[in-house]
Amino acid sequence: MSQQPTEEYRRALSSRHINMIALGGAIGVGLFLGSGKALHQVGPGLIVIYAIAGLMIFFVMRALGELLMYRPVSGSFAEYAGEFVGPWARFATGWGYWLVWIVTGMAEITAVGKYFQFWFPHVPQWIPALIALFVLTGVNLIAVKLFGEFEFWFALIKVLAIIALIVLAALILVFGFSNLGDTAAVSNIWSHGGLFPNGPTAALLSFQIVMFAFVGVEMVGQTASESTNPQKVLPRAINSVMWRILIFYVGALTALTVLVPWDQFPASGSPFVHAFSLIGIPAAAGVVNFVVTTAALSSCNSGIYSTGRMLRTLSQDGQAPRSTGRLNARAVPSRAIAVTFVAMLLGVLINYLAPEEAFTYITSGSTVGAIFTWGMIIIAHLGFRRKVAAGEIQAGKFRMPFAPYSNYLVLAFLALVVVLLAFDPDTRIALYLTPVLAAAGTVGYLAVRNRRPATPTNAPAERTLP
Repeated sequence: MSQQPTEEYRRALSSRHINMIALGGAIGVGLFLGSGKALHQVGPGLIVIYAIAGLMIFFVMRALGELLMYRPVSGSFAEYAGEFVGPWARFATGWGYWLVWIVTGMAEITAVGKYFQFWFPHVPQWIPALIALFVLTGVNLIAVKLFGEFEFWFALIKVLAIIALIVLAALILVFGFSNLGDTAAVSNIWSHGGLFPNGPTAALLSFQIVMFAFVGVEMVGQTASESTNPQKVLPRAINSVMWRILIFYVGALTALTVLVPWDQFPASGSPFVHAFSLIGIPAAAGVVNFVVTTAALSSCNSGIYSTGRMLRTLSQDGQAPRSTGRLNARAVPSRAIAVTFVAMLLGVLINYLAPEEAFTYITSGSTVGAIFTWGMIIIAHLGFRRKVAAGEIQAGKFRMPFAPYSNYLVLAFLALVVVLLAFDPDTRIALYLTPVLAAAGTVGYLAVRNRRPATPTNAPAERTLP
């Protein structure tokens, strides 16, 4: 039987889009909201925790970058796992990453609904959640360039908010204007009990919170087949991850703790709202609420994009329904995106019918999935380097620093984060879900392992339209 011709993506994402997608993936709602709980738990030493976690993420991204330069394909994580680990790894990584973004997307559209209630308190939160899902799905169905434009502006809003905070902190330290009086001082970092006033245990447990704030940074790998010049653009975007983390995470947290002593931040709510309010900006709550709304929309937008491409990759490999592998006239995997829409629509229904606790249990499964994805990137990179050493394939100039020692360091760190999940009742449910998800994945793989791929899985590169 003859094989159907391979449909092709269009290279419509420019350097401007790719850089902002990479930047937007590294700055999420976790920074604007989740950092408040972590700062209250750890103290100013949270700055150090973010720097350490950021270094681990940088190694993950460099490993991914080396693989991308070898073969820039959509669905990259699954493809590399399949080639350098085994067919089961392709299935587990692809479906695992799809599930991560489905449940993350459910959480983000729920967050959008909650944030909209700040301005419209009488509107049920499922209504703006549903509207957001329809709009973002439409954006992804029209053209990849439109997705890139939305993501560019979403990321720009987040960046400008953080830059404003850092600049204001510097101006207040130099000129002293604001309602803070003598509260703002560099000595706030060490003069309220030291860097880790609550001890090393609290610092260790914060790694799990911090790591989940970085979920999405790897999404730049999904854009490989639709970027205008991947060999030039992707290395530049990946190399910038480290300084972006230093500026936008370490810089923002340093600014917060310099402006306000860590023990004066509330355990819940956004530390950004608290800091801007104390500075004397009356519209602070509304401005930050707008920023976190765009951050949630950005994450959901990225989730729809990522899951559509990953599902198409699985379809081409014979590990998902064949129909989800088709592209429409605009070179968009519309059927795969439609499946994503239906799956995320379940999140709106759960948001309407079920208590919030049930939804929290569902989303906790995404935490283990993200760690699994990062770990599989590192393991696939080890397999890639072994083949390079054996002379089976040729390595490029873009390489992961200190490999393979950095690989083992990252794997040990990710294993530590998984162990730490067991010590927090709020995250322990993720460990309970892991065997269930593993069993479901095993059954699924056994059901499809003998299916022939629709396209060759080890092609040198995925062809794309100009």
